[in-house]
Amino acid sequence: MTTSGGVRRPFAQVDVFGADPCTGNALAVVLDADGLSDQEMQRFARWTNLSETTFLLPPTTSEADYRVRIFTPAGELPFAGHPTLGSCHAWLSRRPDAVGERIVQECAAGLIELRADSGRYAFVAPPLIREGPVDDQLRDELASWLGRLRDAQWVDNGPGWVGVLLDSADEVLNVSAPPATLPPLGVVGPHPPGGEYQFEVRAFFPEGGQVLEDPVTGSLNAGIAQWLIGTGRAPEHYTAHQGTAVGADGRISIDRDEHGAIWVAGTAITCIQGEVQL
Repeated sequence: MTTSGGVRRPFAQVDVFGADPCTGNALAVVLDADGLSDQEMQRFARWTNLSETTFLLPPTTSEADYRVRIFTPAGELPFAGHPTLGSCHAWLSRRPDAVGERIVQECAAGLIELRADSGRYAFVAPPLIREGPVDDQLRDELASWLGRLRDAQWVDNGPGWVGVLLDSADEVLNVSAPPATLPPLGVVGPHPPGGEYQFEVRAFFPEGGQVLEDPVTGSLNAGIAQWLIGTGRAPEHYTAHQGTAVGADGRISIDRDEHGAIWVAGTAITCIQGEVQL
């Protein structure tokens, strides 16, 4: 249906990684974005004012089930984690017969393999486009902000993440927001043994001259898992918690399979469903 204001398109707002509805990270999904220009997608992403808004399109390759474009209010991302899980959930909600062992998403970062089972979704962590230790200058800037850190590494799979390892989950929860001059940061520290969670995570990113904290971040947890498991600092299967400082209750499951692939998993729940005029 076309009106003077555009086309009415199916729309969902999905909560991802939450323990219960509205406790994770919200995602806006336009389920049929055919015909929208880059400018129209960006304008809508600014209007939703969520960390990410996604637009589903037909794939350009027979290897993929669907294609997604991922926008923040400021620009487009090649890949992001909670938009990947939430978009898969929204796409499957219109194609329940497509639920199977393997779903493939096409995005600017390439093909991302997913699986879905009983309201839980998982994606294979994409290869890091930048990894390894940060340079001395950046490490000094991080130390000036934190006072002390155990290690810092690039764990960038698209958004530009730097991972910062602290000694404990309590230290992570006590961190203040970093200066806006630093790159996107993921701060991680271990919980005491024997609890439900093995690590606490916080994510900070600069935007518009200020620093925002993301409630729950799939791409960051993917990069951190590749780093920590790869260096023997984390087991091959663990659960991380994120969002405490901003009132969220995010739970991220990490599993390394027998082929060495790292799967990042969590819930996805539709909280709002309807149409949007674009």
